[in-house]
Amino acid sequence: MTDIKRPLPFVLGIVAAFGALMGLFVGTALGSGLLGIVAGALLAACAGFGLLALGREKEGRWGLAILAGLVGLLLTGITGLVIGFLFGWFVGWFTWWLAMNRYRDPMPPYSTPGQVLWHHAFRVICGAIFVFLITPIIVVMPLSFNAENFFTFTPEMLRFDPEGYSLRHYRDFFNSSDWQNALWNSVTIAPMATLLSVIFGTLAAIGLSQPHVPFRRAIMAILISPMIVPLIISAAGMYFFYSRIGLQGTYFGVVLAHAALGIPFVIITVTATLVGFDRSLTRAAANMGAGPVKTFFRVQMPLILPGVISGGLFAFITSFDEVVIVLFVGSASQKTLPWQMFIGLREQISPTILAVATILVCISITLLATLEFLRRRSERLRGLSPS
Repeated sequence: MTDIKRPLPFVLGIVAAFGALMGLFVGTALGSGLLGIVAGALLAACAGFGLLALGREKEGRWGLAILAGLVGLLLTGITGLVIGFLFGWFVGWFTWWLAMNRYRDPMPPYSTPGQVLWHHAFRVICGAIFVFLITPIIVVMPLSFNAENFFTFTPEMLRFDPEGYSLRHYRDFFNSSDWQNALWNSVTIAPMATLLSVIFGTLAAIGLSQPHVPFRRAIMAILISPMIVPLIISAAGMYFFYSRIGLQGTYFGVVLAHAALGIPFVIITVTATLVGFDRSLTRAAANMGAGPVKTFFRVQMPLILPGVISGGLFAFITSFDEVVIVLFVGSASQKTLPWQMFIGLREQISPTILAVATILVCISITLLATLEFLRRRSERLRGLSPS
C-alpha cells in the first residue's frame, strides 16, 4: 500500500458508505434494512482493504468480481451471480479510483476540496434521479414476458429459467378484439389530432413571432394554457362545452380535444426554431417576386421543418398516451388504448397491460430518438444560416 496517494481511512470510509447504501436496498428487500446497512458497510470495507493490501489493481478487481459473483450464485442463483459480479467489479474499481486520487483528474489542479466534492456529488444526484425515474419503466418490460398471470417476478424468472418466460401476454393482446379495437381507435385518433395540432400550432407560432402582433404574450399564454392547467379541469370543461354543441361522445370531438392538448407543444418547438431564423431570407424572396404562400413553403418551411416535426411528435405522443380527456369526451366506441389499459387495471387485473405498456415504451423510445436526431439537424441548419 506504499503507492496509495490517499489515506487509508479516507478511502475505506467512503467505500464503506457506498456498501452501506447498497446494503440498505438489499436489506430492505430481504426485510431488514439496518442489517443490510451494517453488512454492506463491513463487506465493502473489508473488500477494499484486501484490494489495497494485495497491491495489484487489475488482478484484484477482477478477482473480487468473480468471488462476489460466486457468492451470489450460491445464495440466490443466476440473479445473484450477475448482481454479485457487478457489485464486486464496481467496488474494486471504486476503491482504486479513490486510493489513486483519480477523482481529481477531470478537475483543474487548483480546485478546492469543496469544488471536487460538488463536481462528483452533482453527478451522483443526477444519476440517482435518473435511476429513480427510469427503474419503474425498466421493471415493466421483463414482467411482460412472465409466463404466469402475475404482476411480480416469479422464482422461475429470477432463476432465468426459460419456463418462466412466455409471449402469452403479447398473443393475448394481438388476439383480443377489445385490445385491437382500442389500438385501432388510438392509431386513427392520434394522427388526425397531430395533423390539426401541427397546422394550427405552426400558424400560431409564425404569427406570434411577428413583432407587430399586439398582445403577443397574452395570446401565447392562452394558447399554451392546456399544458399548464390541470388535465382534469380541462377535461371537465371540454365535457360541458362539447355537450352543449353536440360533440361529446363523437370521434371528431375526441380529435379536437387531443389537438387542443398538442397545439402548445407545436407552438413551443416551432417558436424555439424561429428564434434562429434569418428573416432576411423571407424579405429577399419577397423582393424577387415570391408571394407569402410560396415564400413560406419554399424558404421558411424547410428551415423550421425540424421544429415542426418535433412538435408533431410530441403532439402524437400526448394524444396516443392520453386517457383523462377521452374518458370525459369520448364514448365506448372511441375507447383508446390507454382507456383499455385503465379498464384492465380497474375492473380486472390483466397482465396483458404489461405487454401493451412495453409496446408503448418502445414506441416512445423510437419517437424520442427521432426527436433527438431532428434537434441535432435543426442545430446544424441554424449554424449554416447567414445569421
